[in-house]
Amino acid sequence: MTTLYIAWQDPQTRAWHTVGKLEKEKNAYCFSYTRGATTSPRFKSLGRMLDVTKQYHSRELFPLFANRILNRSRPEYPDYLRWLALSDGVEHEPMQLLARSGGKRATDELCVYPYPKKNAECKNQLYFLSHGLRYLDDASLARIETLKTGDRLTLRPENNAHDEFALLVETSHEPIRVGYCPRYLNADLRKISEIELIVERLNHDAPLQFRLLCKAVFKLPANVNIFQGGEYELLNVEPQLLAAHG
Repeated sequence: MTTLYIAWQDPQTRAWHTVGKLEKEKNAYCFSYTRGATTSPRFKSLGRMLDVTKQYHSRELFPLFANRILNRSRPEYPDYLRWLALSDGVEHEPMQLLARSGGKRATDELCVYPYPKKNAECKNQLYFLSHGLRYLDDASLARIETLKTGDRLTLRPENNAHDEFALLVETSHEPIRVGYCPRYLNADLRKISEIELIVERLNHDAPLQFRLLCKAVFKLPANVNIFQGGEYELLNVEPQLLAAHG
Protein backbone atom coordinates (compact mmCIF):
# COMPACT_ATOMS: atom_id res chain seq x y z
CA MET A 1 0.00 0.00 0.00
CA THR A 2 1.18 3.51 -0.84
CA THR A 3 0.15 6.31 1.53
CA LEU A 4 0.16 10.05 0.91
CA TYR A 5 -1.03 12.88 3.14
CA ILE A 6 -2.69 16.09 2.01
CA ALA A 7 -1.61 19.37 3.62
CA TRP A 8 -3.72 22.54 3.34
CA GLN A 9 -2.58 26.06 4.18
CA ASP A 10 -5.02 28.31 5.99
CA PRO A 11 -5.17 31.51 3.87
CA GLN A 12 -5.57 33.69 6.97
CA THR A 13 -3.13 32.22 9.49
CA ARG A 14 -0.79 30.69 6.86
CA ALA A 15 -0.54 27.59 9.09
CA TRP A 16 -0.46 24.18 7.42
CA HIS A 17 -2.86 21.43 8.45
CA THR A 18 -2.92 17.77 7.41
CA VAL A 19 -6.49 17.39 6.17
CA GLY A 20 -6.55 14.08 4.32
CA LYS A 21 -5.01 10.70 3.60
CA LEU A 22 -4.77 9.17 0.12
CA GLU A 23 -3.98 5.47 -0.27
CA LYS A 24 -3.61 3.03 -3.11
CA GLU A 25 -3.94 -0.70 -2.63
CA LYS A 26 -3.80 -2.97 -5.65
CA ASN A 27 -5.92 -1.20 -8.31
CA ALA A 28 -8.05 1.10 -6.18
CA TYR A 29 -7.65 4.49 -4.52
CA CYS A 30 -9.08 5.51 -1.19
CA PHE A 31 -9.34 9.02 0.28
CA SER A 32 -10.27 9.87 3.87
CA TYR A 33 -10.36 13.17 5.71
CA THR A 34 -8.28 13.50 8.85
CA ARG A 35 -8.85 15.49 12.02
CA GLY A 36 -6.81 18.34 10.60
CA ALA A 37 -9.80 19.13 8.37
CA THR A 38 -11.68 20.31 11.48
CA THR A 39 -9.01 22.66 12.85
CA SER A 40 -9.91 25.74 10.79
CA PRO A 41 -13.38 27.20 10.08
CA ARG A 42 -12.07 28.20 6.65
CA PHE A 43 -11.53 24.64 5.48
CA LYS A 44 -14.62 23.19 3.79
CA SER A 45 -13.80 20.20 1.56
CA LEU A 46 -11.69 19.03 -1.39
CA GLY A 47 -13.15 18.70 -4.88
CA ARG A 48 -16.45 16.81 -4.92
CA MET A 49 -15.60 15.01 -1.70
CA LEU A 50 -17.97 17.23 0.25
CA ASP A 51 -18.63 15.19 3.39
CA VAL A 52 -15.61 14.97 5.68
CA THR A 53 -17.10 12.01 7.55
CA LYS A 54 -17.13 9.76 4.47
CA GLN A 55 -14.46 7.60 2.91
CA TYR A 56 -14.17 7.85 -0.88
CA HIS A 57 -13.13 5.07 -3.25
CA SER A 58 -12.27 5.10 -6.94
CA ARG A 59 -10.63 2.83 -9.51
CA GLU A 60 -8.92 5.91 -10.99
CA LEU A 61 -6.92 8.57 -9.24
CA PHE A 62 -9.24 11.36 -8.16
CA PRO A 63 -8.95 14.30 -10.61
CA LEU A 64 -8.11 16.66 -7.74
CA PHE A 65 -4.79 14.79 -7.46
CA ALA A 66 -4.36 13.59 -11.05
CA ASN A 67 -4.39 17.22 -12.22
CA ARG A 68 -1.30 17.84 -10.09
CA ILE A 69 0.84 15.53 -12.21
CA LEU A 70 2.41 16.79 -15.41
CA ASN A 71 0.93 15.01 -18.43
CA ARG A 72 3.30 12.65 -20.23
CA SER A 73 2.41 14.31 -23.55
CA ARG A 74 3.92 17.63 -22.46
CA PRO A 75 7.32 18.36 -24.05
CA GLU A 76 8.81 19.24 -20.65
CA TYR A 77 7.87 15.85 -19.15
CA PRO A 78 11.43 14.40 -19.47
CA ASP A 79 12.76 17.47 -17.63
CA TYR A 80 10.08 17.03 -14.97
CA LEU A 81 11.25 13.46 -14.32
CA ARG A 82 14.87 14.55 -14.24
CA TRP A 83 14.10 17.31 -11.71
CA LEU A 84 12.48 14.67 -9.49
CA ALA A 85 15.44 12.25 -9.88
CA LEU A 86 13.23 9.71 -11.66
CA SER A 87 14.22 7.72 -14.75
CA ASP A 88 12.83 8.64 -18.14
CA GLY A 89 11.43 5.88 -20.33
CA VAL A 90 9.91 4.15 -17.29
CA GLU A 91 6.24 4.07 -16.35
CA HIS A 92 5.97 5.83 -13.01
CA GLU A 93 3.01 5.38 -10.68
CA PRO A 94 0.96 8.58 -10.23
CA MET A 95 1.34 8.22 -6.46
CA GLN A 96 5.12 8.18 -6.85
CA LEU A 97 5.05 11.35 -8.94
CA LEU A 98 2.81 13.06 -6.39
CA ALA A 99 5.03 11.97 -3.50
CA ARG A 100 8.22 13.24 -5.14
CA SER A 101 6.84 16.49 -6.58
CA GLY A 102 4.62 17.57 -3.68
CA GLY A 103 1.69 18.17 -6.03
CA LYS A 104 1.82 21.94 -5.53
CA ARG A 105 -0.16 24.19 -7.88
CA ALA A 106 -0.26 27.97 -8.09
CA THR A 107 -4.07 27.95 -7.99
CA ASP A 108 -4.55 26.62 -4.45
CA GLU A 109 -2.85 25.97 -1.12
CA LEU A 110 -2.51 22.19 -1.15
CA CYS A 111 0.59 20.00 -0.98
CA VAL A 112 1.05 16.25 -0.95
CA TYR A 113 3.67 14.35 1.03
CA PRO A 114 4.37 10.64 1.58
CA TYR A 115 4.76 8.42 4.58
CA PRO A 116 8.50 7.56 4.69
CA LYS A 117 9.54 4.33 3.01
CA LYS A 118 12.20 1.88 4.19
CA ASN A 119 15.42 1.62 2.20
CA ALA A 120 17.64 -1.46 1.83
CA GLU A 121 19.16 -0.78 5.26
CA CYS A 122 15.71 -0.63 6.91
CA LYS A 123 16.07 3.11 7.49
CA ASN A 124 13.29 5.57 6.78
CA GLN A 125 13.75 7.57 3.61
CA LEU A 126 11.92 10.78 2.74
CA TYR A 127 12.36 13.10 -0.24
CA PHE A 128 11.35 16.74 -0.22
CA LEU A 129 11.96 19.85 -2.30
CA SER A 130 13.58 22.70 -0.40
CA HIS A 131 11.03 25.45 0.22
CA GLY A 132 11.28 29.22 0.51
CA LEU A 133 14.06 29.74 -2.04
CA ARG A 134 12.41 32.93 -3.30
CA TYR A 135 13.06 34.51 0.11
CA LEU A 136 16.81 33.77 0.14
CA ASP A 137 19.51 36.37 -0.37
CA ASP A 138 21.92 36.38 -3.30
CA ALA A 139 24.68 34.62 -1.34
CA SER A 140 22.39 31.71 -0.50
CA LEU A 141 21.13 31.41 -4.07
CA ALA A 142 24.70 31.44 -5.34
CA ARG A 143 25.68 28.70 -2.87
CA ILE A 144 22.79 26.53 -4.02
CA GLU A 145 24.14 26.63 -7.57
CA THR A 146 27.42 25.04 -6.37
CA LEU A 147 25.77 22.03 -4.72
CA LYS A 148 26.21 18.53 -6.12
CA THR A 149 24.39 15.25 -5.69
CA GLY A 150 25.52 13.62 -2.45
CA ASP A 151 26.56 16.83 -0.70
CA ARG A 152 25.62 16.78 2.97
CA LEU A 153 23.08 19.22 4.36
CA THR A 154 21.72 19.83 7.85
CA LEU A 155 18.39 20.73 9.42
CA ARG A 156 18.64 23.45 12.04
CA PRO A 157 15.76 24.70 14.23
CA GLU A 158 14.99 28.36 13.63
CA ASN A 159 13.37 30.83 15.99
CA ASN A 160 10.50 31.82 13.71
CA ALA A 161 7.44 33.83 14.75
CA HIS A 162 5.40 32.32 11.92
CA ASP A 163 6.32 28.66 12.54
CA GLU A 164 7.34 27.41 15.98
CA PHE A 165 8.71 24.20 14.43
CA ALA A 166 10.65 25.85 11.57
CA LEU A 167 13.66 23.95 10.25
CA LEU A 168 16.31 25.60 8.10
CA VAL A 169 18.11 23.62 5.41
CA GLU A 170 21.79 24.56 5.54
CA THR A 171 25.08 23.41 4.09
CA SER A 172 26.97 21.27 6.57
CA HIS A 173 30.40 22.90 6.92
CA GLU A 174 30.27 26.66 6.50
CA PRO A 175 26.56 26.89 7.32
CA ILE A 176 24.71 28.77 4.60
CA ARG A 177 20.95 28.72 4.34
CA VAL A 178 19.72 26.92 1.22
CA GLY A 179 16.01 26.81 2.00
CA TYR A 180 13.51 25.46 4.47
CA CYS A 181 12.10 22.06 5.25
CA PRO A 182 8.39 22.05 4.26
CA ARG A 183 6.32 23.31 7.19
CA TYR A 184 4.03 20.29 7.26
CA LEU A 185 7.04 18.01 7.97
CA ASN A 186 8.69 20.14 10.65
CA ALA A 187 6.90 19.05 13.82
CA ASP A 188 7.47 15.35 13.13
CA LEU A 189 11.07 15.66 11.94
CA ARG A 190 11.92 17.63 15.08
CA LYS A 191 11.23 14.45 17.06
CA ILE A 192 14.23 12.79 15.41
CA SER A 193 17.66 13.66 16.77
CA GLU A 194 19.77 12.19 13.95
CA ILE A 195 18.81 12.80 10.32
CA GLU A 196 21.18 12.28 7.41
CA LEU A 197 20.24 14.91 4.84
CA ILE A 198 21.83 15.03 1.40
CA VAL A 199 21.38 16.70 -1.95
CA GLU A 200 19.55 14.21 -4.14
CA ARG A 201 19.53 16.50 -7.16
CA LEU A 202 20.23 20.13 -8.05
CA ASN A 203 18.31 21.36 -11.09
CA HIS A 204 19.95 24.48 -12.51
CA ASP A 205 17.32 24.79 -15.26
CA ALA A 206 14.23 24.24 -13.10
CA PRO A 207 11.82 26.75 -11.55
CA LEU A 208 12.79 27.60 -7.96
CA GLN A 209 10.23 25.21 -6.45
CA PHE A 210 12.04 22.31 -8.21
CA ARG A 211 15.59 23.61 -7.82
CA LEU A 212 16.84 21.60 -4.84
CA LEU A 213 15.64 18.05 -4.13
CA CYS A 214 16.72 16.70 -0.73
CA LYS A 215 16.72 13.19 0.74
CA ALA A 216 16.39 12.60 4.48
CA VAL A 217 17.41 9.22 5.91
CA PHE A 218 16.80 8.33 9.55
CA LYS A 219 15.88 5.73 12.12
CA LEU A 220 13.04 6.43 14.49
CA PRO A 221 14.09 6.56 18.14
CA ALA A 222 12.44 4.05 20.46
CA ASN A 223 8.88 4.98 21.39
CA VAL A 224 8.77 7.77 18.80
CA ASN A 225 6.09 7.75 16.12
CA ILE A 226 5.62 10.21 13.29
CA PHE A 227 2.58 11.06 11.17
CA GLN A 228 0.26 9.60 13.81
CA GLY A 229 -2.40 10.94 16.16
CA GLY A 230 -3.75 14.48 16.28
CA GLU A 231 -4.38 15.82 12.80
CA TYR A 232 -3.59 12.40 11.29
CA GLU A 233 -6.55 10.62 12.91
CA LEU A 234 -9.17 9.59 10.35
CA LEU A 235 -12.63 11.14 10.44
CA ASN A 236 -14.43 8.75 8.11
CA VAL A 237 -17.58 7.04 9.37
CA GLU A 238 -18.95 5.32 6.28
CA PRO A 239 -17.51 4.46 2.85
CA GLN A 240 -18.79 6.07 -0.33
CA LEU A 241 -18.00 5.16 -3.92
CA LEU A 242 -16.89 8.11 -6.01
CA ALA A 243 -16.65 7.51 -9.74
CA ALA A 244 -13.41 9.48 -10.08
CA HIS A 245 -15.03 12.89 -10.32
CA GLY A 246 -13.69 14.43 -7.08
